[in-house]
Amino acid sequence: MPTLNPREVYQQLRDAALGLRPLRRLGDEVEIEGWHLILDFDGTRLHHCLYCRSTDGREGSLDSWPRDTDPVSLLSTWELAQVERLLMKADRYAG
Repeated sequence: MPTLNPREVYQQLRDAALGLRPLRRLGDEVEIEGWHLILDFDGTRLHHCLYCRSTDGREGSLDSWPRDTDPVSLLSTWELAQVERLLMKADRYAG
């Protein structure tokens, strides 16, 4: 099965930032309409996407993506801030 490319994962994060897809926390994972992501944080700042599994079972990880093409690095400053805000909001409701 082909590996997810960073742009496919980025698109899920971008759609969540734009409010087109719901984002929710599932313990250490983030779920966006059936896509499961494991994200890495530097304090409260979203730093990397470590792993993603799509709804069709394809997977991608920081180790499998070309250097400097982590999906999080593809987000604009505004998109990144929106995703971080959504994650903080999800943490408040989960706690």
